Order: sequence, then structure tokens, then C-alpha cells
Amino acid sequence: MTSQKYMGRGQLLDRLTAQVGGNEQMAREILIKRGQMTSEGKLTAKGHARDNMTAEERAKDRAAKRTGKPASSFKYNPKTNTASIK
Repeated sequence: MTSQKYMGRGQLLDRLTAQVGGNEQMAREILIKRGQMTSEGKLTAKGHARDNMTAEERAKDRAAKRTGKPASSFKYNPKTNTASIK
């Protein structure tokens, strides 16, 4: 997976760009649709919050929101970018 090198904080756009085949414009459109970036290309408060998380923290956060369990209940698989119950 190309995006394996973008796992840290502050790499939200780089990671998403890698995940959509290197198309930065598409990544920006996704972030805008999610409310994480303005049409001018600046991160919103929501975008800054996600950008300040690692890929692992974002995956655990997604799983926690989906299940209602705390993020600490999950383990992360970097190869699939998913979190599952410990």
C-alpha cells in the first residue's frame, strides 16, 4: 500500500492522496465533502482534529463511532487500515 509511509500526524491530505491513486484534487474534494477542508484548501476545525491524529487513531476513532465502544477497545491493522475489537 502506497499510503503506508503516511501514517503519522499532519499527513491527512498526503495519506488520502496516496489512497486515491495519487490524485490530490480528488483527495481535496473528498475532504471538502466531509467538511474537513474549505473550498479554498484550508483545513476546518474538524479537519485539523483529524490531521492531528495518526492513521491508527483515525481508524480506532471510526470503529468507536460505529460501535459506540471506546477507542481503547480496538487494535489496529496497518495493512488494512482498520481497527477491530481486541
